[in-house]
Amino acid sequence: MKNLPKICLGAWAWGNDGTFGNHLTKEMLKPVFEKGIELGLNLWDTAFVYGMGESEKILGNFLKNIKREDYIISAKFTPQCAGMFGADPIRGMFETSNKLLNTNGIMDFYWIHNPVGAPRWIKEIIPLAKEGKIKNIGVSNHSLAEIKEANEILKKEGLKIDAVQNHYSIINRSSETSGILDYCKKNNIIFFSYMVVEQGALTGVYNENNPFPTDSDRGMKYNPLLPKLKIMNEALEKVGKNHNATISEVAIAYVINKGTLPIVGVTKIKHVEEAYISSKIILSSDEIKYLEDVAAKLNLNTIREWEKEMK
Repeated sequence: MKNLPKICLGAWAWGNDGTFGNHLTKEMLKPVFEKGIELGLNLWDTAFVYGMGESEKILGNFLKNIKREDYIISAKFTPQCAGMFGADPIRGMFETSNKLLNTNGIMDFYWIHNPVGAPRWIKEIIPLAKEGKIKNIGVSNHSLAEIKEANEILKKEGLKIDAVQNHYSIINRSSETSGILDYCKKNNIIFFSYMVVEQGALTGVYNENNPFPTDSDRGMKYNPLLPKLKIMNEALEKVGKNHNATISEVAIAYVINKGTLPIVGVTKIKHVEEAYISSKIILSSDEIKYLEDVAAKLNLNTIREWEKEMK
């Protein structure tokens, strides 16, 4: 797809679903959205499952005042929610998302959110694609074998996988070591990397004296890892000094320099500004190797309950 920005802004936290341990309102998020548009970061990622429509509703409230050609939307079909949408779950969720987002009935990117029930759902997305309602078909949280299977099914219908979206960061490179990144490059598939700053763990904000909210999903996962994360953040900070960049800016720049398009969750204006700055940072091969060596020694496992390690 032409004219994609180097960064996708993520609205997962906007769903207030308990993952992040906070409550965000449209009044709080409107300046965040406006800053993204101002900086040319007009690619937004969301899903119905993020708060069961809450994220899409808030984002859609802002999008209704923007020309359709001036923004790019990435939304998802989540198999675990299929039972809410009748006999044709994909069409039902697709149309619900379009209504909440105030789009014109066309999704720029539409994803099978995870491989639960695969390959059923990739088959059932075909009619929407052939109707021209989906510009780019994506699969998320899929292994290399599952991606190849989906692509073969689509090829028989004159379609293809256009995008893959997986968890990928300096401390979770399983989509690289499994061969997924190489497969995407060889087959002209855009790789969207999500959780590139590990839900705030790679920002330097959180430490043993200032842990994540203990009642949040991310707190339960990352708080036990804070001693090791301190070492990783110190390495990111060291590289950042070479570029006058923050820890999170280097973490984002790393995945861009590895040829991926990161989804950066944004809940504050500074998150948008850091994402924008990170897109300008070029890391040297020595800096990349240094960060990867530090991460390898720490051997951090940040695979979450809805994911699997890609092999």
